[in-house]
Order: sequence, then C-alpha cells, then structure tokens
Amino acid sequence: MDSYTVDLSGKVAVVTGSGRGLGLAYASALARAGASVVVNDVDEAAAEQAVKTITEAGGRAVAEVAAVGTGEAAERLVARAVEEFGRLDVMVTNAGILRDRVLWKMTDEDFDAVVTTHLRGTFTCARAAAVRMREQGEGGSLILVGSPAGQRGNFGQTNYSAAKAGIAAMVRTWSMELARAGINVNAIVPVAATAMTETIPAFAPYIEAMKEGQPLPDFLRKTEGFGTADDCAALVPFLASGHAREVTGQCVGIGGDRLALWSHPREASVAYADGGWTPETIAAAWHTSVGAAPETVGIPAPKIPGA
Repeated sequence: MDSYTVDLSGKVAVVTGSGRGLGLAYASALARAGASVVVNDVDEAAAEQAVKTITEAGGRAVAEVAAVGTGEAAERLVARAVEEFGRLDVMVTNAGILRDRVLWKMTDEDFDAVVTTHLRGTFTCARAAAVRMREQGEGGSLILVGSPAGQRGNFGQTNYSAAKAGIAAMVRTWSMELARAGINVNAIVPVAATAMTETIPAFAPYIEAMKEGQPLPDFLRKTEGFGTADDCAALVPFLASGHAREVTGQCVGIGGDRLALWSHPREASVAYADGGWTPETIAAAWHTSVGAAPETVGIPAPKIPGA
C-alpha cells in the first residue's frame, strides 16, 4: 500500500449542509476514503438524494435533516453519528446561506440569519463534536469552512465576511484549546463553481460552458484557483487523516489546480516614537512609516485574458 494512501475506514464524519454543492462533494470524498457519513441539510429531499448518491457508489451514509445554529441541532447530529455508526471522528461545518446587501441596506434579519447559520452553527457543531471526541479519547478533526471573503472582505457581504473571519479566528483558538485532546482544527477556504459563484459576471460564461461539457480554462484553474466542487473536496479527507495529525490552526485554500496556505494576520510594519505617540506625530510619520504601503482589501477581480 502507498505510504500516502488516505484510508478513513472505521472513521465517522458529520458534514453539515451536505445535500448538494460543496457539502455533497466533501461528504462523497470522505465516503470514498472509507468514512461513514452523516449527511445534513435543511432540505429533506436533497439530504436523502445525497445519501442515495453516496451509498450507490459503495459508501455508507445516513441523513439527518436539521437547520444548524442551535445547540439542539448540533447535539442531534452528533447523536445520530454515534447511534448509527458508534462514534464521531470528523466534523465538517459547511452549512451556510447568503443575504447579500450593502451596509446601509442590510437589515437586522439579514445579518442575524447569516451569522446564526455560519458562525453560531460552526460554534455549536464544533462544541458538540469536541465534547464527544474528548470523551472518546482518541482525537479527531474539526474541519471548518471559511471563505476568501473572511480573509479579505467582500463588497456587499458584511454578514458573510464577518462570520467567515470569525471562523478563521475560532480555528486558531480551538487548535490551542484542543491540542492536548489530539483534535486538530483547520479551515478550508474553497473556491469553486457553485450556485453562490455562478452569478459573478466574470465567471458566468465559463461556468455555463462547463455545464455543457467544456473544461475550465487553465488560467481559471491555476491563476484564479477556480474549479469544480470536486476539486475542493480532496482537502477534506486529507485533513481528516493521519497524514494531517500535526496540521492544526491553519486556513488552507483550494480550488481548481491550486492549493494554498493563508497567512495569519500579523503586523505588516512598525514605527516607534520615544515617549509615545501624539496625533500630530502620527500624522507626520504616517505616510513615510507604517502607512507607506497600506494593505489592500477585497477579493481581487479575476484576470481574464484579453479583457
């Protein structure tokens, strides 16, 4: 057997929001690697179809229909894994929704719905999983789903960007808190053609062509790191495997042909003033010291050849 073979036989995973799209790709990849999977979605039909897809391919899966966000829903997911398969080794917190609006048009309901699903849903599911994994005493993997929007911000996505940035911060915190229990905690930062991205004008014609059987061009797969949901899925079994036992506290990007490690926020430049700073000395020094090369914001626009 290849020493780099990823074999998850005997492992049990929960994947939230896995009825379709990226979540289904993650669940299917885990099942192909040998894990038993609890598929979760708010759409019962989608969840059952996902289970059928996995089992017809030779995998083991059951569905648990629930809207993540509450502690009760998280407990149900963990309990279902234990009842059906006897244990829990992997929690993938993928469930998410969008309510995109610019700041002055975003309602309380828009903000709360996205933060509840993404941020609170990640917290409650990770907490329930951590409790079970610590009781088992054999380690485990928390695989949280981030986004480039959480790393750099994105126009019209106050709620989503804030939630995904919070998830990156939780990865770092939980990796420290759970280290002694042998539980690794990482975020994946996927970029793929999904219902959420096919509305981006620069990507739309290529996604339509892909639906008609044409491959995505190399500049998208490599330069932009943009591909299919299945392209992103390989990272999940790796992070759940023994090969990633020492990988923790990281945000790992994947998409198309590209795999990347995101940096943690860090001081980009520093200046000093004897005795401390005043508003005037900051103004005098800003443009020639710490402010000489300000950080950029936002997700860079795709570089379309010939555009």
